[in-house]
Amino acid sequence: MTDSSIEALNQKLDRLIEAVSRLAPPPVPQTDLREADCFVWQADPGYLEPVHRVNRVDIGLIRGVDRVRDILVDNTERFAAGYPANNVLLWGARGMGKSSLVKAVHAEINAKARSDLPLKLIEIHREDIDTLPKLMGLLKAAPFRFILFCDDLSFDHDDTSYKSLKAALEGGVEGRPANVIFYATSNRRHLLPRDMIDNERSTAINPSEAVEEKVSLSDRFGLWLGFHKCSQDEYLDMIDGYVRHHGLTIDPDTLRAEALEWATTRGSRSGRVAWQFTQDLAGRLGKPLKD
Repeated sequence: MTDSSIEALNQKLDRLIEAVSRLAPPPVPQTDLREADCFVWQADPGYLEPVHRVNRVDIGLIRGVDRVRDILVDNTERFAAGYPANNVLLWGARGMGKSSLVKAVHAEINAKARSDLPLKLIEIHREDIDTLPKLMGLLKAAPFRFILFCDDLSFDHDDTSYKSLKAALEGGVEGRPANVIFYATSNRRHLLPRDMIDNERSTAINPSEAVEEKVSLSDRFGLWLGFHKCSQDEYLDMIDGYVRHHGLTIDPDTLRAEALEWATTRGSRSGRVAWQFTQDLAGRLGKPLKD
């Protein structure tokens, strides 16, 4: 074989190797858990993506939920300190600060902690719930303690991934790792549509057993924290807190009138509506909002 033939063969082999390399899946990124306090679970390919700028508000700005706030803070403090604590389901009215409270409590606990091992918050998306056992397997040997957080958790008809969640929380052979706790928010107390439960009751051979199997998922959460629609005074108190925090200057009577008009046009009062009004007000005043 001549030198030119060998060179041509080598070039073909190089192109073949390059083509095969492009077909291979990229290596899974390695996560340094000390890199951030918050992460998002990327189920495919299976790694934790650090979040350096978390979208959250100060815990002092979350109004109208004082009782559930105190319960969640106490539960989280005990867990961060290494004591027993419960999984938590935050359920109820839309826009009343369920997910904001989880993120705010996490920041509050870490701000007061004296340990060099801060509490970690990991968000897992609803559609990745069936990978929860894999995620727990990655975390159980880590020196940190973790809140696994799923926002807007619910299950639709023919969705069986709730069984994976049940096993991961309490029912599996290994059980939930001691350094992991699960917080979820939902508009539904039992995480499943009412008509789905009613259908099980009407069509099953043993209706009570079928319904029990569906609603038992909620029983895996030791704490159920209910969020309800706020009163007009609580709504206005939320807005007053936002206005003071962000340094917005406006006549109190004008603020009250505009805030009530905003709620009327939206047809509801909630923390989310109060925040949306505050953003609109700041824009009209030409004032930036604090980070």
